[in-house]
Amino acid sequence: MEMAKATEADKEQFRALMAGLPGIEIKPMFGNLGAFVNGNMFAGLYGSTLGLKLADADRDELMTSRETLPFISAERPMGGYAGLPVQGPPEEIEPWLARALAHVAALPPKAPKSSKPKK
Repeated sequence: MEMAKATEADKEQFRALMAGLPGIEIKPMFGNLGAFVNGNMFAGLYGSTLGLKLADADRDELMTSRETLPFISAERPMGGYAGLPVQGPPEEIEPWLARALAHVAALPPKAPKSSKPKK
């Protein structure tokens, strides 16, 4: 499976959607971007798809209220995520983005990886 790459316009839109969200960190991931809170990813950009990690009830609501996209690929979608076009109207994306951030911010912080001892 070939990795989809985000365009610069998609990356800029992703950053714009994340602007002003408290306590987040945006990191590059395999030519795409991820948004993290407490070390856990709550939103990711894969090609032109914005993936949102939502609580089960929120994800079900989103998927029944509008057309969504698989996040990563249709053959192997990333569990717990629902996808939207990153270039969609911000006023339609931002409420779901806020739900994803709140859901993941409530999870325990991800423990930092311990460094491997040098040989």
